[in-house]
Amino acid sequence: MNSDITSSSTTIALSRKPKRWESPLAGYLFLMPWIVGILVLVAYPMVMSFYYSLTNYTILDTPEWVGFQNYSEILFEDDTFRQSLKVTLLFVLFAVPFKLLFALVVAMLLNKEIRGLSFYRTMIYFPSLIGGSIAISILWKNIFGKEGFINQLIGIFGFEGKSWINSPDTALATLILLVVWQFGSSMVIFLAGLKQIPLDLYEAASVDGADWFVKFRKITLPMLSPIILFNLVMQTITAFQMFTQAFIITKGGPINSTYVYVMYLYELGFARFQMGYASALAWILLLIIAIATALVFLSSRQWVFYENEGGK
Repeated sequence: MNSDITSSSTTIALSRKPKRWESPLAGYLFLMPWIVGILVLVAYPMVMSFYYSLTNYTILDTPEWVGFQNYSEILFEDDTFRQSLKVTLLFVLFAVPFKLLFALVVAMLLNKEIRGLSFYRTMIYFPSLIGGSIAISILWKNIFGKEGFINQLIGIFGFEGKSWINSPDTALATLILLVVWQFGSSMVIFLAGLKQIPLDLYEAASVDGADWFVKFRKITLPMLSPIILFNLVMQTITAFQMFTQAFIITKGGPINSTYVYVMYLYELGFARFQMGYASALAWILLLIIAIATALVFLSSRQWVFYENEGGK
């Protein structure tokens, strides 16, 4: 009986034909929308923009090859470039840290079992859903205007307000405040990271008599440092590209105090039709963002804790 079963199974095994390698055509078909999107919407525009950056191109005329003349003029002769870069760097240096700090504080407050927590999370995240929309920028402009809500509020206490967006001393601060207010996306990521920290660590620290500050410095920050790195990189890249808020609220004024880099790029490319010069500005911005991101990653070796690498 056993021999019959063995012989029949052997016959079935021998009768099976080896599988042929299936054609990868199906996989390529599924990838085709992504491949076409990358080639048409990313690769081709980047190649063409770099080519235009080496030309004198005004959209209506045929590009005239000038080599690296646009880059030389930008770096050594363009005062507006330096002013816009200065404003953008100030914006990044203040907006990003304050936004991440505020997001972390709120995430820690929401990382507790309190009644109506889901409602609070939704309401706090809501400003980030509308992002840098035109409607929010117009609303912000009205709030900080001469007759806006802020001046009406401080007027109750006997203080005289001013047009915050029309003062060189406060215009950039209003834009920074708007970006900090939209901290919801960073907060959600911080909250997810806080949920992953083992409670055993806090319990052991409590047994040793550690207070909340020691727990925050010795447990929360190290365990959350990879999340901080991610948020820092993403928010830095986004801040360098800030445009809508400045364009709608202040138009780059007053006295170019909010004239950010991308606004200058936009004006040259789409108002003055100096597309070659604007393309060179875009590639310089790409290089600046790459350098800033590289510096953040290099510094992360000193403060980011990876548990699977023994904290190094």
